[in-house]
Amino acid sequence: MPRMSQNPPSLRPDLAPSARFSDTPRAGQPTIGMVSLGCPKALVDSERILTRLRAEGYGISPDYSGADAVIVNTCGFLDSAKAESLEAIGEALTENGRVIVTGCLGAEPDYITGAHPKVLAVTGPHQYEQVLDAVHAAVPPDPDPFIDLLPASGVKLTPRHYSYLKISEGCNHTCKFCIIPDMRGLLTSRPAKAVLREAEKLVDSGVRELLVISQDTSAYGTDWKDRDEKFPILSLARDLGSLGAWVRMHYVYPYPHVRELVPLMADGLVLPYLDIPFQHAHPDTLKRMARPAAAARTLDEIAAWRDICPDITLRSTFIVGYPGETEDEFQTLLDWMDEAQLDRVGCFQYENVAGARSNALPDHVPDEVKQERWDRFMEKAQAISEAKLAAKVGRRMDVIIDDIDEDGIATCRTKADAPEIDGNLFIDDGTEGLSVGEIVTVEVDEAGEYDLWGQRIS
Repeated sequence: MPRMSQNPPSLRPDLAPSARFSDTPRAGQPTIGMVSLGCPKALVDSERILTRLRAEGYGISPDYSGADAVIVNTCGFLDSAKAESLEAIGEALTENGRVIVTGCLGAEPDYITGAHPKVLAVTGPHQYEQVLDAVHAAVPPDPDPFIDLLPASGVKLTPRHYSYLKISEGCNHTCKFCIIPDMRGLLTSRPAKAVLREAEKLVDSGVRELLVISQDTSAYGTDWKDRDEKFPILSLARDLGSLGAWVRMHYVYPYPHVRELVPLMADGLVLPYLDIPFQHAHPDTLKRMARPAAAARTLDEIAAWRDICPDITLRSTFIVGYPGETEDEFQTLLDWMDEAQLDRVGCFQYENVAGARSNALPDHVPDEVKQERWDRFMEKAQAISEAKLAAKVGRRMDVIIDDIDEDGIATCRTKADAPEIDGNLFIDDGTEGLSVGEIVTVEVDEAGEYDLWGQRIS
């Protein structure tokens, strides 16, 4: 019996880590399986659904055969992601037969039921109550209050030592290639007290790294009409940084006020790491994308960030082959990369997405040209990464341990590396007595294209 499928790592550069299921259901306990596809924001939704179900006495099954029903949390960001979601639904129907669909693709119920009419229910993104209602109808709860205890931190689908912290939902941008606002709505920020309360519980339960996520992290709180400060992300970041865990910022649009976040990184409150979706560099391409940024000013901002915090790591994702992209526009992107010298880079080849306004743009780029440009872009990004990592040889740095294999080799991450999407640092020997989640100091003695190797110092 195959285990429930998760995202193939080649599909998206901002892939969520594979969900980890460690629960062991009691005898006779009603159990639910979960297939969580898409980005880390969807993974958080899966955690919230499973936490609610565990609180009602349900067990969580890591495979189809042990589940009374299966929830498939879908992704609808790209047409290829939609196809993957339909495939996962089909697999769940074949292997289990009782399937509830939720997530971004659930915003198109007719699309799902047209392909899979036997699904029990379809709900949209973050419609937790409707998912619970569908589970209750398919598998009635049967809690045992003396046994079914819920951990204080809730159900987590990531390793114990790190956790995603979603601070808002939705997005106010109108990028032509994206349908996220149509699926998840406009920006809605969680109250700061709720975010901090969740973060404190996670840290108290042993989480050493908080990965802050949203659709637009730097816009957090700007949807509040009555607010005490213009940019609430600044005080939220400061408060999170006081909890004693690593705090990593994802999906940060390069607004001018981001410059005020960087001193927190220089002071050690927040990790010196910014994940910023630049998408392109040519002004005409950005205009066709309807992106809220200008490439020329972005280079100035990058220089300012590095002046404040020289050790800052910059990660981004880009789209090549966007409709109308000329060879000159693409070359501008390569030249911009030479100037920007980003540390970590992912890249999409443009795809049409049903409902996106970019579909109607003229001069779509042939697939073979997209592939050729993707190859050239990644060759450039790899060369930059290799040079930057080579410059770290001989340096001492703190790393967090993600895994120690049976041969005693520790897979770690530096402050410059987010889980699954960035590189690793490996410790080949001297790992006796170390444990997963521990933060240790190493000296880097070897570098590759994306990864480092080091010796334990403390």
